[in-house]
Amino acid sequence: MEWGSESGAVRRHRIGGEHRDGPAPALQPEREAAAQESLADACGGGGARTRKRSAKGSGGASRGAETGLSEGRAALGLALYLLALRALVQLSLQQLMLHRAAGHSGEFNARQARDYLEHITSIGPRTTGSVENEILTVRYLLEQIKLIEVQSNSLHKISVDVQRPTGSFSIDFLGGFTSYYDNITNVVVKLEPRDGAQHAVLANCHFDSVANSPGASDDAVSCSVMLEVLRVLSKSSEALHHAIIFLFNGAEENVLQASHGFITQHPWASLIRAFINLEAAGVGGKELVFQTGPENPWLVQAYVSSAKHPFASVVAQEVFQSGIIPSDTDFRIYRDFGNIPGIDLAFIENGYIYHTKYDTADRILTDSIQRAAATYTKDFFCGLGITLISWFTSLVTVLIIAVFISLIGQSLSWYNHFYVSVCLYGTAAVAKIIFIHSLAKKFYFVNASDQYLGDVFFDVSLLVHCGFLTALTYRGLCSAFISAVWVALPLLTKLCMHKDLKQYGAGGKFITFYLLGMFIPYLYALYLIWAVFEMFTPILGRSGSEIPPDVVLASILAGCTMILSSYFINFIYLAKSTKRTMLTLTLVCTVTFLLVCSGTFFPYSSNPSSPKPKRVFLQHVTRTFHGLDGHVVKRDSGIWINGFDYTGMSHITPHIPEINDSTRAHCEENAPLCGFPWYLPVHFLIRKNWYLPAPEVSPRDPAHFRLVSKEQTPWDSIKLTFEATGPSHMSFYVRTHKGSTLSQWSLGNGTPVTSKGGDYFVFYSHGLQASAWQFWIEVQVLEEQPEGMVTVAIAAHYFSGEDKRSSQLDALKEKFPDWTFPSAWVCTYNLFVF
Repeated sequence: MEWGSESGAVRRHRIGGEHRDGPAPALQPEREAAAQESLADACGGGGARTRKRSAKGSGGASRGAETGLSEGRAALGLALYLLALRALVQLSLQQLMLHRAAGHSGEFNARQARDYLEHITSIGPRTTGSVENEILTVRYLLEQIKLIEVQSNSLHKISVDVQRPTGSFSIDFLGGFTSYYDNITNVVVKLEPRDGAQHAVLANCHFDSVANSPGASDDAVSCSVMLEVLRVLSKSSEALHHAIIFLFNGAEENVLQASHGFITQHPWASLIRAFINLEAAGVGGKELVFQTGPENPWLVQAYVSSAKHPFASVVAQEVFQSGIIPSDTDFRIYRDFGNIPGIDLAFIENGYIYHTKYDTADRILTDSIQRAAATYTKDFFCGLGITLISWFTSLVTVLIIAVFISLIGQSLSWYNHFYVSVCLYGTAAVAKIIFIHSLAKKFYFVNASDQYLGDVFFDVSLLVHCGFLTALTYRGLCSAFISAVWVALPLLTKLCMHKDLKQYGAGGKFITFYLLGMFIPYLYALYLIWAVFEMFTPILGRSGSEIPPDVVLASILAGCTMILSSYFINFIYLAKSTKRTMLTLTLVCTVTFLLVCSGTFFPYSSNPSSPKPKRVFLQHVTRTFHGLDGHVVKRDSGIWINGFDYTGMSHITPHIPEINDSTRAHCEENAPLCGFPWYLPVHFLIRKNWYLPAPEVSPRDPAHFRLVSKEQTPWDSIKLTFEATGPSHMSFYVRTHKGSTLSQWSLGNGTPVTSKGGDYFVFYSHGLQASAWQFWIEVQVLEEQPEGMVTVAIAAHYFSGEDKRSSQLDALKEKFPDWTFPSAWVCTYNLFVF
């Protein structure tokens, strides 16, 4: 899975290249059936004044009051109920992964797939452009594919192609930038009937990894699974109806470049009618279908009927595509450039070690691989107002706590101890809700019966969920079905128990059947809440220095508390007292707050069994700034340091005193992106960085950048043509001066795309052998300025080989404690004014 320096905003976008507007056309019935068969093959107050009722109603109410709940029993029963639900959730999730490794040659063999995985990860980090990625991994894949071909059934035909595409495209990801690639690598395998096929389904994985990570889950395990699926299907005695194309792409971590090269340039791409993308947002566990479509619901039907343990949620898709999660996958490329429907699957467990050195093969389980009308109306609306006030004040309370925790420098105290967030923010949210309703019960609903108030607040919760259902349905969101569950089942429960409640009051029988009726909504809610925290907690450890993670987590916890409390608010009015419950919650929150403020809970961990490291990027950079006349006006060199979470270097400084506020990096106001060699355009998320002076670096393979030509166009603009050579990863930055605009360029679809802040960012990578990168930009000069019309800069990043190291970089890296993950490399930066 592609990540934006571990952070950023992901949005639905309009990208250049061969992109076609409009939704994907519906497949013809015969083509749809063909693609479905291929997919199946591949998947193996006021209330006090009006309480006069009829005799029957009054009697029922009084009896209900007499049999009201004792506080202790109510609290204990509710706690046991939620604990039982949580245990069932955990057990069910574990069952999703229980599957024996097959031993028959005609079945998927998880042990064989693990052997592939261990061989791939033993090669080491596999960044695009490195020998490990372009030669060693490709060689291993081709060797295994050849062995599979030799052992295949004569009913099938296997074709292999090594593609090395060159191209570019613009993408509105991480604020927007343009990507250019040259001679990157794809290994493409087509398995088809002996007589050929006209249609195919695509299975996609990527064998490259981020720098300094073995990339076991992201995405070597998926490539291992695909190799094993290829082996099993090729030996099958049952002929395929259509072709299956297995794409092992070698440049996904470079912002989805290899998939673009395949879908826009490879001749087999025209055969594809659907695709399956295998990805990772965590390490191991179950695979979640988190994106499908566009359109074509038969894809999901085929997945459900073919997968042994289907695990999917439309909520995951709408959350992912909302832009909250700072990641993207090849799904976007196939959808937007190929106009092809597909399914996106990813591991989501243990995202703490995703994209770090701990992402090793031994952490992936073999099983994971396998796997009275006016009065009532007045009371009702008063109840609604009180409920909304309780939720609002609950949110404000936890936000005040979160902001205070952030200001005193104790953010992320829950990162390594998640229960801390529940004990701090969860208890505060629950206590405030109970407190507001207890005050309302005591001072406003003075003479109302407990049973009557229970009815009122049940209906309030029902109205709230009906409101959500209406709003979500109106907006056309599929997530509306969740609100439908929270409306239909509670309403059915109340209708079934209404007579018993009137006759016997809120006694034990009522409570038992009420909890049973709420079982399914609360069970499903716990599933979703678990998934939210499983994904968001690790992400908050890499979300940059500008977003306080405690504020985000406290808001999420408050929201979850509001949902879970909705149909239990009525128990506050049915209970005789809430004093003990309030006292317990307040005590837990206060003790946890004091422990957090004292620094008891350290955020990070180097525990080998469950590491939760702090990510730090170190770049030993030499910067050269040229003036308008071409002469050097400034030159410096140092180690540029970026921490990817809100705590900055506060935990590092005691270990490395030289990294402190006195060495904070300063923005070069006249340079694009502050004059620093950003690998990806995330400068708006990470504004706290450090710069330690260090000797100049001299890579043995230096980058070269020159102006090839400067010409006046017939439409009165200036066309600047550049040529660049250098390492496998380079970044090009552009800032136009006052009175000038960047009208077009030779990259992407020809329309320049700005990143946040107004500068332009171009990301470039190439394989082992690539020609010089030539491109042009066109500047429209509206008003000439003495300081020139445009500033450009190019940064060369050395991620592999000997050039990636320096003695000063190695020495500083060694000083970092073992609970950090310092990813280090060398780079050069050159700025020019034209």
